[in-house]
Amino acid sequence: TRNKQHRFIIVDQEFFRLWWDGVASAKQKVQVRQLVDQGRLEFVLGGQVMHDEAVTHVDDQILQLTEGHRFLYETFGIRPQFSWQVDSFGASATTPTLFALAGFNGHIISRIDYDLKETMQQDQMQFVWRGSRSLLAQQEMFTHVLDENGYCSHLPTTCLKGFYWNEKAVFPDPPWDGMYPNQTVPVTLSNIQRYANTLSYNVRKRAPWFLTPHILWPWGCDRQFFNASVQFANMDYLMGYINKHVSQFGVLMVYATLSEYFQTLHSEHEPVQVRDHRDFLPYSSDMFHSWTGFYASRSGLKGLARRASALLYAGESMFTRFMLAPHRFLDRAWGLQQLQKLRWAVSEVQHHEAITGAHTPKVSDMFVGRLNNGMHGVQKLMSAIVQDRFPAHTGKQGPCWEPLQSGRPGGYVAVIYNPLAWTVTTIVTLTVDFPKVSVTDESGHPVPAQVQNSKEMPSVYDLLVLTTIPGLSYQYYVIKPSRRAKGDTQVTEATMANTKQFGRRPRRHDSSVGRRLVHVENDCYTVSLDKDTNLMQSIWERQSNQTIQVTQQFMEYEANGDEDQGPISNNYVFTSSETAKPAWETVGMEIVEGELVTEIRQYFYRDPTYTVYSRLARGPPGADGELLCHRIEQEYRVGPLELNREAIWRTSTNLNTARVLYSDNNGYQMQRRAYKHHENNIARNYYPMTQSAFIQDRQSRLVLLSEQAHGVSSQGSGQMEVMLHRRLWALSVNVTLNDTSVVHSVLWLLLGPSTLTRDLGQRSGVALQHRPVVLIRELSETARIHPHPQHQEAVTLPPSIHLQILSIPGWTYNSNHTKHVKNLRKGEAKAEFRRVLLRLHHLYEVDEDPVRSQPVTVNLQSVLQGLGSVVSVEERSLTGTWDVSTLHRWRWPTQEPGHLRGLCTPGSGCPPARDSLPAPRLGSGAGQTWLRSQLCPLRPV
Repeated sequence: TRNKQHRFIIVDQEFFRLWWDGVASAKQKVQVRQLVDQGRLEFVLGGQVMHDEAVTHVDDQILQLTEGHRFLYETFGIRPQFSWQVDSFGASATTPTLFALAGFNGHIISRIDYDLKETMQQDQMQFVWRGSRSLLAQQEMFTHVLDENGYCSHLPTTCLKGFYWNEKAVFPDPPWDGMYPNQTVPVTLSNIQRYANTLSYNVRKRAPWFLTPHILWPWGCDRQFFNASVQFANMDYLMGYINKHVSQFGVLMVYATLSEYFQTLHSEHEPVQVRDHRDFLPYSSDMFHSWTGFYASRSGLKGLARRASALLYAGESMFTRFMLAPHRFLDRAWGLQQLQKLRWAVSEVQHHEAITGAHTPKVSDMFVGRLNNGMHGVQKLMSAIVQDRFPAHTGKQGPCWEPLQSGRPGGYVAVIYNPLAWTVTTIVTLTVDFPKVSVTDESGHPVPAQVQNSKEMPSVYDLLVLTTIPGLSYQYYVIKPSRRAKGDTQVTEATMANTKQFGRRPRRHDSSVGRRLVHVENDCYTVSLDKDTNLMQSIWERQSNQTIQVTQQFMEYEANGDEDQGPISNNYVFTSSETAKPAWETVGMEIVEGELVTEIRQYFYRDPTYTVYSRLARGPPGADGELLCHRIEQEYRVGPLELNREAIWRTSTNLNTARVLYSDNNGYQMQRRAYKHHENNIARNYYPMTQSAFIQDRQSRLVLLSEQAHGVSSQGSGQMEVMLHRRLWALSVNVTLNDTSVVHSVLWLLLGPSTLTRDLGQRSGVALQHRPVVLIRELSETARIHPHPQHQEAVTLPPSIHLQILSIPGWTYNSNHTKHVKNLRKGEAKAEFRRVLLRLHHLYEVDEDPVRSQPVTVNLQSVLQGLGSVVSVEERSLTGTWDVSTLHRWRWPTQEPGHLRGLCTPGSGCPPARDSLPAPRLGSGAGQTWLRSQLCPLRPV
């Protein structure tokens, strides 16, 4: 406020909102509003956080961006149009597409490979990025790469320490004498010439790297401007001096926000180069520091964050379907509050120093605590909804992860909710302390179920229930200890599985193939295991009639913990000079065979013990059981590791893949990863796997699907390895990854011809992310056994379309921007419970599958059935703040012929025009409509 020329940008709403809600005075809030209105204080990016781009899922990226944009729009009536995505460790091609769909006009990144940045500084530091192979120019994004100096004004090659004068923050209280540590020498009359020479030389050095004479010079760095008066005073003095001597320095300096900078660039109409859908991953800051370790750092937090996101997804649709139908007990404001808590907890953990595991244990505990609290609230909400739907015949709620006990005379009710808009057939696992159990459906009919010795606790049992659940619907089961008398044929018990022990086998040091094999099979696969090693030997796939040699084992990279001996691994960086070694000496095996499921339990012995449970299920024939049959579910238990170990699960096959790997960007699209030869070969050929990865040859493809983020690599032809866990410690270095936890991870393995795996892989990946939610209630002795619960109509989308979100966001803003701004000035705003947010996601890229990639027509009335009458449909921007009919993004001239711009022509299969609603044709590969938010105000029936 002291100088009308001053400008400032703010990025993370998580932190600004904490100040705004808990610290800012009324006077400060008035000042902020004035500065925002004047364009001198600008919110850029505008998400809850600056999210990581490697290990975050696209759904969670959208969530955190939506929550931040909602706060800004409801508080100030503004909508960010420029990004400041400068500190994420690599850049994903998903990001420019999402930002374009959110209404952005410019995108700034910084952390890309050091050697690539050196090359790009010749002529490619600004370009139009077409991050989606399917959307191309429709959702392209002008992108600016910060040069070798990054986002800081510190110039390490100069004798000056930098161009920020408050230097190092002291928390929680400032120093009593006002003297901060390591302060840079202030600008004075005696040194200003040297400061000006250094700064102007640096600007002129950068000038040839960019398209126009307008150079973006970021002023600040991490944790700067905490003492803004001192900082601005020195900046004002130095800039004023340079501007008085423009002829001497060849530079004119002005304060500017990002919007002012991009507007200046856009007005130049300078043609820019086009970049395709390739990403900037992995990121290496120099030859020996490849930032690929964080793909697996704090693996437990990564898993918890995804489970929290999946629970939120289920809770959102259950609440939406419930609230807009008749209900008796639930306070809708309380219900929305439970969802909001988890929305914020999931959003904040997407921060690039959070889900990456690049923080201290104390901070990790904070994230875990908030996620658990948010999950507990949503579980209470879902249980309250179940109580309303299945009323007073049932007793109290019980956690679904605790064993069901035989001492409960009435037994239990399991309500299983399918949050997907497809019919799902799967196996649900419960834990019981009684081996004889009956499972019946709501009509009293027996349900296929299997009991087996628990793989976790010796005194209890796993109860496996085969269930088929329509989209956005429940199945209701009664589970009771069986007290069947001899000869009683009226009560049907769950079948008991048989367990066969194979003892321990030592690790072989030769590559001979065993001849004593044991086979485990279902209707799609036959898995052969070598009884001489207790390792997998091959998999036969029925449809192609192909047998693929497959072996799997746990291995470890040993990390250097002494910086004097060379580069070390840390929270961010993975560094290994040696290949991975087996992490075991002997392998024990059990095969648990039942009518529904056969489970292979392998124990890799050393200290610690590694465990993998591989499961083949037998589902119903036909389409309902297709996904269940065509996967091998694998659960892992890894840890606690020895110090300075990085644990991997390596799958080796006889596929001829030439070390080419395919891994996903954020569960959104796949990237081809050819093996590259570097000085730091192993680490620089690691990539993030948020949801899926595969290797293939001309005949077969092996797919791994994951419920959480991991690192993945192909270090040899036919090989794929997944980094599951890390534990690191080094003296005198900022390494905070002494992670002694036991990691529980899940991967699904698919194998077969590419025609089969590309069809099933996309849907299976979504099914793994969003498995059915189990809610347990005790049955009272007086309860009716089958209380005929209320039912809603099922929702079934075509198999290529995923219901990405169905929620009541509770937004307080008017859909009409002009009316919203007027209401904001009057202070009139309240949550709207009749407005529903719907996002639909086309799962297949434009050229991925000849059938599944085709555009699909969706009847919105069908999707929204049971909610009420649809009064109106609005197509909104990705985060909901724009009506797309009023959103006019900038076009940038490009250096290419017009016919190559990727523009749509009639009949080309491109996404539809906006007037296609209310039955939108969803173009392939997340076409234009897939990530658009559709707000549907509903009138209750």
